[in-house]
Amino acid sequence: MAENFDFDEVIDRREVPTLKVHRMVLGGDGMDLFPAGVADMDFRAPKPILDVLARRLGHGVFGYETVPDGLMPALIAWMEQRHAWDIHPDHILRAPNVLNSLSMATNLFTEPGDCIIVQPPVFFDFADIIAENGRRMVENPLVLSSDRYEMDFDGLETCAADPRTKMLFLCNPHNPVGRVWTKTELAQLGAICRKNEVIVVSDEIHADITFQDHTYTPFASISDADAQNSITCLSPAKSFNIAACCSAFAVVSDESRRNALKAENSRLTVNKNNAFASVAMEAAYKDGGPWLDSAITYIEGNLSLVRACLSDIPEVSLIEPEGTFLLWLDFRNLGLQPHELTQFLRSEAGWAITRGIAFGDSGAGFGRLNIACPRARLEKALDRLVHAISTTRDASK
Repeated sequence: MAENFDFDEVIDRREVPTLKVHRMVLGGDGMDLFPAGVADMDFRAPKPILDVLARRLGHGVFGYETVPDGLMPALIAWMEQRHAWDIHPDHILRAPNVLNSLSMATNLFTEPGDCIIVQPPVFFDFADIIAENGRRMVENPLVLSSDRYEMDFDGLETCAADPRTKMLFLCNPHNPVGRVWTKTELAQLGAICRKNEVIVVSDEIHADITFQDHTYTPFASISDADAQNSITCLSPAKSFNIAACCSAFAVVSDESRRNALKAENSRLTVNKNNAFASVAMEAAYKDGGPWLDSAITYIEGNLSLVRACLSDIPEVSLIEPEGTFLLWLDFRNLGLQPHELTQFLRSEAGWAITRGIAFGDSGAGFGRLNIACPRARLEKALDRLVHAISTTRDASK
């Protein structure tokens, strides 16, 4: 019998210090806004995870622990069964989070002043990591063609050919535009980077959330050569909505780089084990599949709701996503500057979404909407957007 999961349940996230609904995100005057900016789900985590956390809590002793014997095999089995990627167990390193792995790779495998390629509009923390570590960001913007983003491979070739360029941050699947890069696209990117001795560090935290007819391809699975020239960053944080109680993994095929990361983990003492994170992740990979499949189906239903709503609003268009629970919306036909768009959405529609400009200059006029929420809440928010735009349209006549 198929399991039933209640994704319509409305949970008050203000009962805990949730970033999405905190004043540091919403502002002191925004506590009643539709909170759809921070990239986590409003769904209760899968029951197998809740159960194993309760059992671990019930044990009552929380001294130092090692990694459970079942965690790495669970991760390996998940990636092989779900994504046809056979990972050698010796190639997996633990990390506190995905961004930690990106930052450590930056410091270990580039020098201050070196260039790192990004493909905006892209996750804003990439820029922060590059700047805060004294490296230079080189932008190779994605190209929006017929409402679909593509990689600019000619531009990538130019950026990679610069001898100062040592690394590329890849977002696979891509946040915020929702592309699930094809094997052909990734192979072409990999060939360019190998030819120019540019290391690929791939953030694949959204790997598990792809929509019908779209398949996530791990970058390191393209070829042995690409595996040797890359570091893949994984975590179940997004897939199972456990960002606050899990850690991450880095898959590193190249032995010298792997040993360097191991040594840096030790030097920074970030190689300690968290008992709750370990059991949560093991349960996710072992028993979370049915929940995740149902969550994706529910999110696709929310996507259909947004699609239908926007079909009646010519001022706003949807960039069709292929994965993630984040939608990239094009508000440029409203004719507003970025700060004006933010104010309009907040004051007129009651929306608090992520500003497009935060993902780079090419994001001006766009916004990122999180749809991993109860459908009734999303429907109400969409009604408010329709009303706000209709009112503005009528006022301009």
